[in-house]
Amino acid sequence: MASGYGDASQKIDYVFKVVLIGDSAVGKSQILARFARNEFSLDSKATIGVEFQTRTLVIQHKSVKAQIWDTAGQERYRAVTSAYYRGAVGAMLVYDITKRQTFDHIPRWLEELRAHADRNIVIMLIGNKTDLEDQRAVPTEDAKEFAQKEGLFFLETSAMEATNVEDAFLTVLTEIFNIVNKKNLAADENQSNGNPASLTGKKILVPGPGQVIPEKKACCSS
Repeated sequence: MASGYGDASQKIDYVFKVVLIGDSAVGKSQILARFARNEFSLDSKATIGVEFQTRTLVIQHKSVKAQIWDTAGQERYRAVTSAYYRGAVGAMLVYDITKRQTFDHIPRWLEELRAHADRNIVIMLIGNKTDLEDQRAVPTEDAKEFAQKEGLFFLETSAMEATNVEDAFLTVLTEIFNIVNKKNLAADENQSNGNPASLTGKKILVPGPGQVIPEKKACCSS
């Protein structure tokens, strides 16, 4: 698997939308900046509303554009939910390992995510700020146990030290890629077996609403 910052001229095979959610000030924007641009800023300001950044990677010889959305964790921005989650195939559920309250709110964020997002969404629980280990308030075991119970991927990261940020995104994006690949293979099999479903033609290969739309199909419709 190759990862890099992509060539703007390359053909894109898939676009995957991934959302970052969690309380304010847990480091969501820093995780995004580290992954998208390999940057970190100590004086990062709180995100107002919604922003997104992209990065193109190669997964199993296919070009995948990750479109990562970031929103403020403050309550007053909760109204963005349905539009924010629409079309997301991956989610990063972020808490701060030094603030117990941000972990205690994770079940509520997960409930909201599952209410608004596609049921097959790939979710990664992230405990950020491992560079502040001496201030840890959330034991790794607590988070592991919660992730296991809820069927989530789990990693602890440090956006500041660039620890596990790349791994977290690659895990989620590769899992999404594998799910899409399986759907495409199943669709191909249906077609080759003369299954009546093949009458719908190539549309079978495009996942449904709230899932992945290969960019080449999205860009060419008028």
